[in-house]
Amino acid sequence: MHIAVIGAGMIGSAAARHLTAMGHQVTLVGPAEPADAATWDGPFGSHFDEGRITRQLDPWPFWSRASRASIARYRDLEAASGVPFFSEVGSLMAGPEGAPAMERLERTRHRDQVPCQRLQGAELAETFPWFAFEPGMVGLYEPKLAGVVSPRAMVRAQITAATAGGARLLRDHVTGWDETGAGVTLHVASGQSLAADRALLATGGFTRALLGERLPFKVYARTVVFFEVSEEEAQRLSGMPTLIALMPGLEDSYMLPPVRYPDGKLYLKMGGDVDDVALTTPEELTAWYRSSGNPVVATRLEGLMRARVPSLQILSTTSAACVTTFAPRKVPHFEALSDRLFTAFAGSGRAAKNSDELGRLGALLASGEALPDWALESAVEE
Repeated sequence: MHIAVIGAGMIGSAAARHLTAMGHQVTLVGPAEPADAATWDGPFGSHFDEGRITRQLDPWPFWSRASRASIARYRDLEAASGVPFFSEVGSLMAGPEGAPAMERLERTRHRDQVPCQRLQGAELAETFPWFAFEPGMVGLYEPKLAGVVSPRAMVRAQITAATAGGARLLRDHVTGWDETGAGVTLHVASGQSLAADRALLATGGFTRALLGERLPFKVYARTVVFFEVSEEEAQRLSGMPTLIALMPGLEDSYMLPPVRYPDGKLYLKMGGDVDDVALTTPEELTAWYRSSGNPVVATRLEGLMRARVPSLQILSTTSAACVTTFAPRKVPHFEALSDRLFTAFAGSGRAAKNSDELGRLGALLASGEALPDWALESAVEE
């Protein structure tokens, strides 16, 4: 069966690899990262970045299982593609002892037998001397199978493995399609047409440009800040894990240790928006991606970083825009829109680390196989 995957980002590239491994003819359609984002008017990818947190612990069963499944395949994917993307620096999640989020994480830890250390008080402060913790905080630390992934490199690894297995990569973007009893004909921006038996949409925040309001989902603007540090400062921070601070009543802030970016410089990264600002049209999305994010949020994040890592020697700060996409149940839209058209998108801000498993589930759906029951669970309070 010939299956076209629309969207060559984290989920789409993973789906293409899994579909190829299942023996299908696969065409992966998606533009390359633009050389100049300021003039690019096509869809942007969420993987245009070098650092995302990966961890096994998650308070929701769906995301915990998807995380563990994906992480378990990282090293095999690196070996198969020859593209390294995983830095096993460890992950720390910290919050007030007894807070609902921490209690939920504790239940996940025991339910899924996730190897981690529970630290608090002086032990927490001594183990992670870079961080300033509020009184009464407890930390859950995963030293193994957790840390940082490069989304750019992960997508490159998926595409390398998929094309090595016979998949075709078409660097273009889909503008629409015609569906008939014989299959699906995709129309792409360059004017070409592509005929396939089935198609899987993995188009993230830009899905509305193709589906309109056919499925309910929200796309929110997010701002991240990069803190440039020297080689010497990065060496001083050696051993620093990723950190997610779960503070009741506030948007969870997250930070990554120094990561080298394409400009050759080293940056720590922090994110965590307090307000959800919805982006509803492709034009709004494009304008947002071309921007440097929300300066008010950037200022708040800089203050949070300086408070959390008071000794940090910062050379410069820059901000950038990204988005998160949410379906109502806070799990991806794995939907059959017809006998020939399927979806796999809406990563709820968690897609990077889970993308290999999300792509596998999308591949199962598009090929006509049943999804496991756990893949249909909700990640919202009932």
